[in-house]
Formats: sequence, structure tokens, C-alpha cells
Amino acid sequence: MTPSAVAAPTDATPDEPSLARDLIALTKPRIISLLLVTTLAPMFVAGTPSWATVLWTGIGGYLMAGGANAVNMYLDRDIDTLMARTKLRPIPSGRMTARAVLAFGVAIATAATWILGHFVNVLTAALALAGFYFYVFVYTRWLKRTTPQNIVLGGAAGAFPPLVGWAAVTGRVELASIYLFLIIFYWTPPHFWALALLKQRDYGRAGVPMAPNIWGEQETIDQMLWYTVLLLGLSLLPVTFGVFGLVYQVSTLILGTLLLWGVWRVRARAAAGVEWTAVAWWVYKYSLLYLALLFVAMAVDRHFFIT
Repeated sequence: MTPSAVAAPTDATPDEPSLARDLIALTKPRIISLLLVTTLAPMFVAGTPSWATVLWTGIGGYLMAGGANAVNMYLDRDIDTLMARTKLRPIPSGRMTARAVLAFGVAIATAATWILGHFVNVLTAALALAGFYFYVFVYTRWLKRTTPQNIVLGGAAGAFPPLVGWAAVTGRVELASIYLFLIIFYWTPPHFWALALLKQRDYGRAGVPMAPNIWGEQETIDQMLWYTVLLLGLSLLPVTFGVFGLVYQVSTLILGTLLLWGVWRVRARAAAGVEWTAVAWWVYKYSLLYLALLFVAMAVDRHFFIT
């Protein structure tokens, strides 16, 4: 069953666009809000950061991610015109030139590198910059248009924020921060494939080999289920090592069970040949809340309940 008139996120612009609004839109603030949660929460898992460190890490993280998103729009300008959810972006709509968007993205990423290196530490700046390059060159430029595994391998770009936040406090990359990296890595496929299932016609028109277009809907949903099971197990693993305690464990079980239930419902309804797109849309939206709440639970558990 192919999705049709299901509401899905778009990069729509205000009725009265302005340069300021377009510049903000280039950074994709709604996406960055989740990235900031997965950057700042690990800082309180790693220790007790000063508010100055939190502030500068947040500013630098926003600018770096925003720069990557702007460069992504520059590189994807040819296919953005073909997709309903992206055709109103500043470049395809004609409100900004491709060169201006590229310059803006590079400029704020450069500013982010300086801010993180100067006010936080060099390792934090290097990790944030590595995430920028991975997203721009490995995912957008290479994987996205060549393989249905694009979001699996490319998902590593979105998993850099915990490493950045951890390094901002400790000056190191430690095993616990790698666990957090892996949690986001395994969260990305079921999260993004839920959207890809809903927007597969768009991706088909643009020639992007997303999983539903290449593997089919049922195989994609099956893969979502397996990744969700792995995610739930991986999320509980730090508890066995004493990194987190009971508050995190209970939160993980509740949040993960809800996500697994949602993906299972999509699978069951698709297998039965009944309408499943509304449930897939719920999975996509809930997965955003799931990750945010999971990372908040980490910080609360570690900062207030583990001594």
C-alpha cells in the first residue's frame, strides 16, 4: 500500500518571506533542536559543566549543524525542485542564489569551529567539524544518491552530538559517549524510514534510492522492526555497566516499548493489507520525542540519582 495524502513535514516558508527567515530556515532549526538535546544532555551525564561551557557548546553546535544543513541544501538543489516537501526551500523557490547559500553555510560552520575551539576545547571543535564533513561529503554527496543503505551509514553524522557534548566537559572521547553515539546510530533507520515510507513518491521522482523505493515497503518495515529491537537492547546495555541507573532503565523500557509497539503496528497493518500510513506518521513523530526524552532521562539519572 502506497502512502498518498498523508501529512508529512515540509520545508514550507512563511507567507511573507524575508532574508532573515530564509537564513534561519537554511539551518533547519526544528531538526537542530533535537541535535542540541543530544549534545547538551550528555554534558550533564559526563559531569557538571559550567553554564558558560553549556552556552558556547550550544551556540557552536547550532552554527555547525546549521552550516551543514545549509551546505546540504546547496548540494541537493537539483533534486529539491522535484520534491514537494523541499521545493519551497530558498534555492528552488528562487529567493536565494546557490552561491549565497553555500557561502552562508561555510561561514557559520567556520564561525562554529572557532567558537568551539576558542571557548570550549580543540577536541570538541574537531568532533563537530568531523560531523559536518561526514554529513556533507559522506552522506549528502556520496551515500544519499548511491545506496538504499544511505541513511544507515549516513546516520553516523547525526550521532556526533553526544561525542561533542562529552568532549566539551571531559576533553576526551570515552566508552560511555560511544554508547550514546551508537544509540543515535541505531535510532536513525526506524526514525527516517518511517518518513521515507510516507514520501517515497517524492524520492522516486528525485531518483534518490531510499529503502522503500528499492527494497519495497514490507522489507523496509521489517528492517525498521529489527533496528528498533536492536536499539532497545543497546539502550539498556549501559545500565549493565553501571553507567546509568534505575531512572534511566525504567525510562528506556517505557519509551522503547512504545516505539517498538508503533513499528510493530505498522508491520502488522501493512502485512494485513490495511491502511498503515497514519501509524507510520505516528512512529516518525514519536521517534523524535523518544530520543529527546531518552537523553533527558540520561542526564536526570546520572546527575541527580547516581553518585
